[in-house]
Amino acid sequence: MVRTEDSGDLRPESGRRKRSTGKILVVAAICAAVGAGGIGVATAPQWAHAGMPSESSSPLRNVPGLAAPVVKPVELGVTPTDGAKGVNPAATPSVKAVNGLVKDVVLEPASGGGRVPGTTSPDGSTWTAEDPLEFDTRYQYSFTIVDEAGRETKKSQSFSTVAKANEADAAVNPLNGTTVGAGQPIEIVFSEPVLNKEAMEKAVTVTASSGQAVAWRWYSDRRVRIRPEAFWAANTQVTVDLKLFGVDFGNKMIGNSDVLVSFKVGPQRLAVVDDVTKTMKVYFDGQLVRTAPVTLGDADWLSPTGYAVIMEQERRSKFNAGSIGLKPGDKGYYPPLTVEYANRLTSSGVYVHQALESAWRAVGRSNVSHGCVGLLPADAAWFFNNMTSGDVVQTLNTGAPPVEPLEGFGDWNIPWAQYAKR
Repeated sequence: MVRTEDSGDLRPESGRRKRSTGKILVVAAICAAVGAGGIGVATAPQWAHAGMPSESSSPLRNVPGLAAPVVKPVELGVTPTDGAKGVNPAATPSVKAVNGLVKDVVLEPASGGGRVPGTTSPDGSTWTAEDPLEFDTRYQYSFTIVDEAGRETKKSQSFSTVAKANEADAAVNPLNGTTVGAGQPIEIVFSEPVLNKEAMEKAVTVTASSGQAVAWRWYSDRRVRIRPEAFWAANTQVTVDLKLFGVDFGNKMIGNSDVLVSFKVGPQRLAVVDDVTKTMKVYFDGQLVRTAPVTLGDADWLSPTGYAVIMEQERRSKFNAGSIGLKPGDKGYYPPLTVEYANRLTSSGVYVHQALESAWRAVGRSNVSHGCVGLLPADAAWFFNNMTSGDVVQTLNTGAPPVEPLEGFGDWNIPWAQYAKR
């Protein structure tokens, strides 16, 4: 038996050796756990919580205690992702670091050019681009990430935007800055098919100073018309704001620009043509301003009924029977000729114009035209000089069906409750 110096107890010498060996084994086990990446504290004995020399000077240490990785790893999010292709130019590039900071961000075209400007969040964790990107461009990113221990890591990435072959745009009628009649619908023709029509309608805003609500009617994937329930109120200012940049048309086609069109509506001008009375009555803002005799289409070429809108005006227009399917020898054929004061109502060739001299005797008495509205010279000149594109001509009692919508602007012949259609 051996007496220990600290307590006076007698203990077997071999027992003290076994206890010392036990301590060594426990400590070795803990160290092995830490070395393997584990924390180990939950299974450590009480004495393991005693103070130890601080290791806070190490990049992996900031509190005293067991040697363990206490700095959280940085979680990095970069948009667009590295190597991405066909990126929408409207996408907002960004670099975000969780448990770290972002600095020295440079985003620029790989082929050279100015940097894309951006801002860094107040906490330094996020960089966001301020300007949109260009189409068909390869961009390169470079940036530095700083973790919570102050260690810096430089990174670089690249991506490419949508190719020019996948750009899409749109044309709007009426043109910006024009003045039109009260019957002029808005027409948008898209360069590529629009597959998500609901999303496109949300991307386009139509505002009328008159406060009139509008409805959309899609005639195809590329053509849409927009109109109010009744004719535009006189002197209305209409704005069409197409936020198309970055809009996905479908089939990987992307809108390449925004379009803003503003036009003015003049007085409400309406010409009512009645086959029963063979007259035209013209109203400005509801007031009768002129009455004139007319001749209409004969029994073989009835003038279409309903509403039509003046599409264009020509002081002199060349007419050719071949444009309506007639050839020499056919009934109703006439040689090429020039008519005066021509106001087009349909794409197939229905006009309001000065009647040919040979038909003057029929004006106000009988119908001798191929569907056009013929006027005497003085009335034809007055109509041409006082009416304009977008003004409305309503024809009654000919027995023919109404003007088809795409034959011109026959949209007004569709009841309002049925007009909206995708």
